[in-house]
Amino acid sequence: MVVGRLIQAAALCWLFLGAALSAQEQDLDGLIEPYEVVEISSRVPGILDEVTVKRGDLVEKEQVLARLKDSLEKIAVKLARARVEFSTRRAERNEELYQAQLVSVHEKDELETEILINKLQVEEAVEILAMRTIRSPVQGVVVERSREPGESVGSEPILTIVRIDPLNVEVIVPVERFGTIAKGMRAEVRPEAPVGGMYVGEVAIVNQVIDAASGTFGVRVELPNHDFKLPAGLKCKVRFLKQ
Repeated sequence: MVVGRLIQAAALCWLFLGAALSAQEQDLDGLIEPYEVVEISSRVPGILDEVTVKRGDLVEKEQVLARLKDSLEKIAVKLARARVEFSTRRAERNEELYQAQLVSVHEKDELETEILINKLQVEEAVEILAMRTIRSPVQGVVVERSREPGESVGSEPILTIVRIDPLNVEVIVPVERFGTIAKGMRAEVRPEAPVGGMYVGEVAIVNQVIDAASGTFGVRVELPNHDFKLPAGLKCKVRFLKQ
């Protein structure tokens, strides 16, 4: 009788252990999302002269996306450089007079300070001109083009770019598995058809707050996408791999 009860208890333990292990290896639903969504706007107000990309284009970091009309800013740069050239020539002419003590130290200092100020004004004018050219802060894909040449722009978005290398995979995990998933753990990601295949990512975030209503917590897997083969927006299955 005692032996039978022990066998029965052992069987139940193995049953529960098997169920726990099965739960640990269970595939979970996930959603593949962009790593970052960036709305591109102008640092200064103006009139769009050109937009060099369209929806669907892949852009590189620092690539020119758009330009504002900048004729006045270009003139300001030329004017500032002309002032530097003039003040430099003036200082060179007065150097001989200074050596002959026909120009005071105070006057020489004023000329040198004037050159310095004019050079700083060149830098300022060049920076203001540069702000009329809009560049991409990230490598990604253009998903929306909101403004066209000839339109006035300011703080409102001109373009929207999504960064898809890497991708984020958002997974909702049952509370029973809390403590079994840790940052740095590898995970297999299987996108839905028609993409399919299997990809390996790494756990980047494990939420430390449980949603009491659903009895779940969130996990984010970071998934490399160097060849841009995977699009964002796909559903997928995720399996976390044992360390």
